[in-house]
Amino acid sequence: MLTITQDLYDRIVAHARADHPDEACGVVAGPAGSDRPERFVPMLNAARSPTFYEFDSADLLKLYRELDDRDEEPVVIYHSHTATEAYPSRTDISYAGEPGAHYVLVSTADTDGAGPFQFRSFRIVDGRVTEEDVTVVPAY
Repeated sequence: MLTITQDLYDRIVAHARADHPDEACGVVAGPAGSDRPERFVPMLNAARSPTFYEFDSADLLKLYRELDDRDEEPVVIYHSHTATEAYPSRTDISYAGEPGAHYVLVSTADTDGAGPFQFRSFRIVDGRVTEEDVTVVPAY
């Protein structure tokens, strides 16, 4: 289960909406081994595409150096889908390289009649996708 603060939830959704119609992407870092998302790190979608996201390689290298320096890890890796439901695509699954991370997808398309976006979290390990519950809390 992913437990995330309302502030972080709102910031991820706001980033997805702001970058629409292109996919948004980013990371929420947390203390290594804690499984607690704390530090919001929006990233640039280097692909600038409505159907694909790609972290800029220089930005990603800088991020991982920063994570090492701060004894953090990527707790949440998020991106948006602009025209499809919030479920990992084959490409998303093939690029999922952090088995301990929560992969959050936000759809900015109303694909289920439930409103203007979906916010879902998944674990992706060795190509297997498992959806998990999301609990939004006021604070930790």
